[in-house]
Amino acid sequence: MYNTEHIHFNNDKPMKILVIGPSWVGDMVMSQSLYIQISNNHPTAKIDVLAPAWCKPILERMPEINRPIEMPIGHGQVNIMGRWKIARSLKKEKYDLAFILPNSAKSSLIPFFAGIPVRTGWKGEMRYGLLNDLRPSKEEFQYMVERYVALAYDKENMRQEVTLETLAYPKLTVNDENQQLRLKEFNIKENIPIVGLCPGAEFGPAKRWPEQYYAEVALELIEQGNQICLFGGPKDAETTHKIIQSLPIEKQALCFDLAGKTALNDAVDLLAACHSVISNDSGLMHVAAAVGAKIVAIYGSSSPKYTPPLSKQVEMVNTDISCRPCFKKECPFGHLKCLTELTPAVVMKAYSELQAIQ
Repeated sequence: MYNTEHIHFNNDKPMKILVIGPSWVGDMVMSQSLYIQISNNHPTAKIDVLAPAWCKPILERMPEINRPIEMPIGHGQVNIMGRWKIARSLKKEKYDLAFILPNSAKSSLIPFFAGIPVRTGWKGEMRYGLLNDLRPSKEEFQYMVERYVALAYDKENMRQEVTLETLAYPKLTVNDENQQLRLKEFNIKENIPIVGLCPGAEFGPAKRWPEQYYAEVALELIEQGNQICLFGGPKDAETTHKIIQSLPIEKQALCFDLAGKTALNDAVDLLAACHSVISNDSGLMHVAAAVGAKIVAIYGSSSPKYTPPLSKQVEMVNTDISCRPCFKKECPFGHLKCLTELTPAVVMKAYSELQAIQ
């Protein structure tokens, strides 16, 4: 499947593959589609992924992965000597192939220093020489997940082989025992349907639907007979607290604030307990899709035409104002109309339509 005419593999042993993984939660989830395709191409291949430490809980939920390897060098740091030392430690693994998913030149250094024979990735920054299976233009693929999966095919066939409709979607493994433990820990009732709300977005405020809108949606969902789980990291705790405080006192007992209180692996299992999830364009949106929840995806400055949730049960909502999508972290005009003009009624309509999908 790869352009490896000048490389000779030992067919008596499984192929060993190193992936330089992405640094964002959503991107890491989407990268599973590549690992699935690699495993389909080479069923005995061993796939190791070098990625930041936070990725380990996600990678451990991907059955295609042999071993997550912690990347100790922070995102954005060059540290050539540090990368050389990591490469030296990996050289003994004798990898046959490397896939470099980030676009930066520095992300290509470790496979190059480790002497991995085939190093595949998109052109990105100046990576001539660092990559010897260089793919010229990722722009011919609209979706990020397509760009990942295309690397599993040779240059000549990738355009014909890869489409969003035919590639395998991510599917994270759920730990049922851990799920039950976490539900009991937070006193979440098993006999009441759960809807997850993800009001945060690490990227920036131009992706965050207003917290008061989330509060309105939470109240309506509770009145429909659901309980609510609010997901997020420590930075989202202030927002989730305000959402709960906006609810009538008698409804607050059915809204559970999990922001900053769960490890990532716990969030995976608790999102899987939700029948539906309403989320900003965020990493947790992609996690929820990968564990089988129905998704209402809210887009502000970003666009579903690049990184949609990979699910057959999804409704995507956005406004049609002329300045979006701008892909900015903060609104250049200061009005955030792409979010404020997207009313709770629109989101609830999408949610209702989603419930009709079997």
